[in-house]
Amino acid sequence: MAANSLISIEQVCTQYKVDDTFIRALNELGHIQVIVQHNDQYIIRDQLKDLESMIYFYTELQINIEGIDAIANLLKQIRELQDELMLTKNKLNLFENA
Repeated sequence: MAANSLISIEQVCTQYKVDDTFIRALNELGHIQVIVQHNDQYIIRDQLKDLESMIYFYTELQINIEGIDAIANLLKQIRELQDELMLTKNKLNLFENA
C-alpha cells in the first residue's frame, strides 16, 4: 500500500480530538480498517469520509459506539439498495430500448 494513501491514527486523533480507543472500537466493529506498518497504525485515506461522519456522530451528536454501529450498518444497507436499484434501472432501460 502506498504510504501517501495512509494516514496515521495518531494524526487523526490529534486532528479530530478523539481517543485512539474510539478508532480501535470502529476497527473491531469492521467499520474502519487499521493497518499496522513498522509498529505504527494507519487508516486508508479513502476511509476518511466515513470516519469523519462517525466522529461527528460521536462528538457532536453524543451517539455511543453501539449507536454508531447501528447507523453505519443502516447506511451500508441503504448504499447497497441504491446500487441495486441503479442496476435494475439500467437493465430496465436496456430492455425498453431494445
